[in-house]
Amino acid sequence: MQAATKCGRTKGDIEMAGTKEFTKQVSTILKAGPGFSLDAVDPGATPGYKGKKSDGVALLAAQDGRLDVLQEMLFAEGKFGSSKRVLLILQAMDTAGKGGIVEHVVGSMDPQGVKVAPFKAPTDEEKTHDFLWRVERALPDAGFVGVFDRSHYEDVLIHRVHGWANDAELERRYAAINEFEARLAEEGTAIVKVMLNISRDEQKARLLARLDDPSKHWKYSTDDLKERAFWDSYMDAYQRVFEKTSTEVAPWYVVPANKKWFARIAVQELLLEALGKLGLSWPKADFDVPAERALAVQS
Repeated sequence: MQAATKCGRTKGDIEMAGTKEFTKQVSTILKAGPGFSLDAVDPGATPGYKGKKSDGVALLAAQDGRLDVLQEMLFAEGKFGSSKRVLLILQAMDTAGKGGIVEHVVGSMDPQGVKVAPFKAPTDEEKTHDFLWRVERALPDAGFVGVFDRSHYEDVLIHRVHGWANDAELERRYAAINEFEARLAEEGTAIVKVMLNISRDEQKARLLARLDDPSKHWKYSTDDLKERAFWDSYMDAYQRVFEKTSTEVAPWYVVPANKKWFARIAVQELLLEALGKLGLSWPKADFDVPAERALAVQS
C-alpha cells in the first residue's frame, strides 16, 4: 500500500490528478515557438480549456494539493544535496495579474521553500553593474521555487521601447540572456517563462477599477498611464523577445490573461509540468528507521 502524503493523497493519486481537463496540452498550446505571432493571440481566449469559470476555479483549488506536495519533494531533495530548482518568470503589462498569480498559485505552496523577487527600477548600485548582476543575486537556492515578478527582460523591453539601449546593445543582451538561462538549465533549474497577455481595453477597465476603489489606490501608479501610451511599442518589444529568447531549454509561454481564473490555472499547470519533469521523490532516510521507531515507542 502506498503511503499517504500530508494532504492525504498517495503518490499515485498525485500523478493521476494531472490527467484531467486540458492539463496534458497546456505547454504545447501556449508555447511561443517558431513562427509565433503575438498579434494572433486572443487575450480573452481560454485555449485548450472548455470548462466554465466555476470549473476553472474548482480545478485551481483541486490542484493546490498536488502542487504543494511536489514543491515539498523539491525542497526535501534540496536538503539532501539535489541541485534541482524551479524559476518562474512573470512578465506582463501593468494590471495583467502577476500579483494574482503569486497570491493564488504560488501562494498554495509552503513559503519556506519559495522565494519571490520583485524587480523594480535598478538602484544606483545596480546601475554600476551589468544588467544580469542583480538577477544572479536574486536566484532561488537549490530546492526552492523562485518567482521573478518582472525580471531581466525589463532590460530588453522598456529599454527598447524608450530607446535607452541601441540595437547592438539589445542584441548583446538577448545573447547574454540565452547564455545565462542555458547555464541555469544545465545546473538543474527548470525555467518557466510566462507573459500574461491582456488586451488594451482590459487594461483600461482594470485601471479604472483601481481608481474607483479607494482600497486599490495603493496599486495605482501615475506611471501606468504614461507607459500605456507606448502599448504598440511594448507589443513589438515582446514579439522581439519571443523571437530572440524563446529557446528549447527556456521557452516562452504566452497566457491569455483577460480572464484571471484562466491565467491562474494555466500557470499552475505549467508549474506542475515543470515540477513533474524533474523526477522528484522523497529522500531516503539515512538512518535505521525501525530502530529509531523502536526508540520513539519507548520514549
